[in-house]
Amino acid sequence: MAAVDISPAAALRRRAQSPTPAVVYEGREVSAAQLVDSSAELAVSLAANGLRRGDRIAYLGFNSVTFLETMIAAAHLGAVFVPVNFRLAADEVRHILDDSGAHTLVVEEGHRELVESIAAEVPARRHVLVDTDSVCPVTAAPDAVWTPLSSLYGSGRTAREPVALYDDDLAMLMYTSGTTGRPKGVMLTHGNLWWNAVNVDSVVDTRADDVNLAVAPLFHIGGLNALTLRTLLRGGTVVLRRGFDPAQCLEDLVRHRVSSFFAVPAMFAALARVPGFAEADLGALRSAIVAGAPVPPQLIRDYGARGILLQQAWGLTETAPFATYLPAGLTLGKAGSAGAPMPYTEVCLTDPVTGVRIQETDTRGEICVRGPNVTAGYWNNPDATRAAFDDAGWFHTGDIAHRDEDDLYYIVDRLKDMIISGGENVYPAEVERVLAACPGVLEAAVIGVPDPRWGESVLAVLACEPGTAPTVEEVRAFAGDHLARYKLPTRVMVAEQLPRNASGKLVKAELRRWVESHQPVKAV
Repeated sequence: MAAVDISPAAALRRRAQSPTPAVVYEGREVSAAQLVDSSAELAVSLAANGLRRGDRIAYLGFNSVTFLETMIAAAHLGAVFVPVNFRLAADEVRHILDDSGAHTLVVEEGHRELVESIAAEVPARRHVLVDTDSVCPVTAAPDAVWTPLSSLYGSGRTAREPVALYDDDLAMLMYTSGTTGRPKGVMLTHGNLWWNAVNVDSVVDTRADDVNLAVAPLFHIGGLNALTLRTLLRGGTVVLRRGFDPAQCLEDLVRHRVSSFFAVPAMFAALARVPGFAEADLGALRSAIVAGAPVPPQLIRDYGARGILLQQAWGLTETAPFATYLPAGLTLGKAGSAGAPMPYTEVCLTDPVTGVRIQETDTRGEICVRGPNVTAGYWNNPDATRAAFDDAGWFHTGDIAHRDEDDLYYIVDRLKDMIISGGENVYPAEVERVLAACPGVLEAAVIGVPDPRWGESVLAVLACEPGTAPTVEEVRAFAGDHLARYKLPTRVMVAEQLPRNASGKLVKAELRRWVESHQPVKAV
């Protein structure tokens, strides 16, 4: 059977005549035809500046139409797109640009100074400064190291047809958050991205004319490929914001009659606290997907009481992103479950010590994934690739889960975050889900701390509503109805907010540093 061209540049061209706006960016409408023309023109100029098939082109900036144009232009040429986390420090950005061997770097004004500080140490041959976006204007004339993005348009060069791209062609390098050690470049092929869309459209109530609100960072696989890319290429409208503002998000959901929306749990929690949320008309919202971090069942119940069924999914950058999904009809009855395997993805549990496959229900093990949406490995890192995959091709995720009698999976925690107290395994995410429902608590995080008697004990860090911080005795009394005694916090600390990265994931390393620099307020 002949291979099928699955190029996103070609897919966008197929919808070019649609009158429906492809993107609504900070109030400005962009048609599919405009996006096709601008990305094709950019591709031609990038090629004239030496970018070739297989070369890497990096983007450093917030969510924007230029981000999407650059990604589509890369696909037009068969180049590899490298979205860079805009919250990283100079040394971290240097590592990504060096590791990826980026040929071209596209940068927004707000990151110009950072790039200039490392320009001599990275391999990029072309530095392009975004000067075409009124939302992020250039504040001073760039020096000679920069090519203004505006100079790459209007060249008059003839745009060639997009190159054909197939399942195994590399689409992008997405660097993992790097909460421990150096970030690794996850190799995502066009097949990985395409098969995730097939999975999503097979089980989620998505439609060709969806209006999708994109507020999660596009450099994160959830923000880009959960719903945004498929909406753009299938014919819907992407309402694109540079970042997440809870009040603006609520306004957009109502005004644009948003039908699909991906966000991490912290975003959904913040949205629910916006004045007017309870009365807002969200009747158009059919597909609200929550993933990217452990989801407190109470959050799902709170939204269910509001008439909105949050649909929990689970996956990683390496699974592009979804490996499991809980259908809307099971949202309340199975609150806390990450769902069943996606239709074209296999999932299993293995013993993290022996590697033996676990067949029994309600038995914890490492969750492993296999399928066409799963990465082939890590860029220039064969050791990490070998460590992540077994001989049967299963990707070992490092997440601990169990499966119930209905073959639905429940993610317990990261294997490396497990606490061993008195010989018993304590999974922080399990405790955090309970503590998040404690009266007055907005967010909860749990880590293990040294204990002379038990080896480790549980310390909880809580972000609370003003004047409502519970004592450790109150926390233990509340959680004691839901957790075994050895899982209960022995100490409680209160923080204004919990440290999260741009993907919404809790940064345990930073939390531990914060704990070490502060004295616990209560102990038992």
